[in-house]
Amino acid sequence: MSEDIIAKIKENVIQGRKTKDDEGIDEEMTGKPGVLELTQEALDKNIPTEAIIKQGLTAGMDVVGKKFAAKEFFIPDMLASAEAVGAAMDVLKPHLEAANAETKGKFAIATVKGDIHDIGKNIVAILLKGSGYQVYDLGIDVPTEKIVEFVRQEKPDYLGLSALLTTTMVVMKEVIDALKENQLRDKVKILLGGAAVSEEYAKEIGADAYCADGFEAVRVLDAIRKARAN
Repeated sequence: MSEDIIAKIKENVIQGRKTKDDEGIDEEMTGKPGVLELTQEALDKNIPTEAIIKQGLTAGMDVVGKKFAAKEFFIPDMLASAEAVGAAMDVLKPHLEAANAETKGKFAIATVKGDIHDIGKNIVAILLKGSGYQVYDLGIDVPTEKIVEFVRQEKPDYLGLSALLTTTMVVMKEVIDALKENQLRDKVKILLGGAAVSEEYAKEIGADAYCADGFEAVRVLDAIRKARAN
């Protein structure tokens, strides 16, 4: 039963159907539950939020991204799917944050200058809040100098940088170089994420870790905390 609901969530993300009133790509789906209704149904049936996000929402967006790259989907299709995922995350947010009993550390996250994508960043932020981290979301298209100043003033333990485009991931290196120039690099652990980024690139530019998704970000941060404690 849980697999069936998760599969429906994934399919409706691909279809770009937020609610039962949306047509989607296949018109015969009109009237059937959309991502929003299915997400609530999954919660009512006590399906783990990790499964809803990773196997339903994220898996669906992965397909959408591939179809967009192959020119099978266009910008309106991509936006419809992203809007559906965003609405589902609003429903999941209180459940993800329910475990926020103690602060594990300060985590700042930003989509770098020139990039306006935020779905992945938002998911990471919510998951980390739910895992007990104090999260500061600096937003999208964030100038390097603003990130550096935030690190200087607020002294976060961790910094997450996101980029979806190959043309903007180079800004990640600019941020790291700027932190070095301002003697701040050794004050913060840097994690990279986004479709354009890889583990190899993270190592190349001097980041501390690459995270493929929000759940990996949680695991990486917890591992860093454990290593610091030993």
